[in-house]
Amino acid sequence: MGFDSISRTHVGHRRKLNEDAVLDCGSRRIWAVADGMGGHHAGEVASAMIVEALAGIAPAGSFDNLVGEALGALLDVNRALIELAQSEEDGRTMGSTVVGLVMSDVQFMCFWAGDSRAFRVRDGAITQLSRDHSLVQELVDAGMLEAADAEGHPNANVVTRAVGAAEELIVDTIGGTHQINDLFLLASDGLTRLIGEQELLEVLSANSLEVAADRLLELALERGAPDNVSFVIVRAG
Repeated sequence: MGFDSISRTHVGHRRKLNEDAVLDCGSRRIWAVADGMGGHHAGEVASAMIVEALAGIAPAGSFDNLVGEALGALLDVNRALIELAQSEEDGRTMGSTVVGLVMSDVQFMCFWAGDSRAFRVRDGAITQLSRDHSLVQELVDAGMLEAADAEGHPNANVVTRAVGAAEELIVDTIGGTHQINDLFLLASDGLTRLIGEQELLEVLSANSLEVAADRLLELALERGAPDNVSFVIVRAG
């Protein structure tokens, strides 16, 4: 079983620094998008540390071992970021959301902390696999906010979980078996706030990976790209 993948990351139109980081490592069957937070230096460092840790995990003998190594790497980064933040004079939190994907010939596992999202396209339908760790998602779950109003909420950027944000990091996962031609999209909120699920489906379904990646980035930039824009598309062969 082979996998094709492609990634894009762009600073956007309003930010001076790209605090996102992307891992596109098909040979190791692991992919990730990290969206740093904390402003200049802090967010950029946090996202880079996540991608570096995931890229550096030891080759695993089994799929379960690979998943375990990936989750363990995130816990290590969480501890390191907290220690690093405490050593800084201003004591500013250094954190990053993360969404990742690991694959075997048969299985997949998505993992995430924060509001970077994972989607799967299969048989002409798109499914969001992840569930945001965010204030607005908690409001939706509590029945205090309509899902349709979540993206435009003034607190839409407030996350409730991230690597480096708290001593205890809980990473959510979802997995299963994949099929030939399944498409997986991992994306920072710089993309998903600007492009809805139906449009994501249309672009991903109608184009090659390269054309789809170029079109998604183009759409985000056309719509103002107020945040960094980063994503990875993976296709099961």
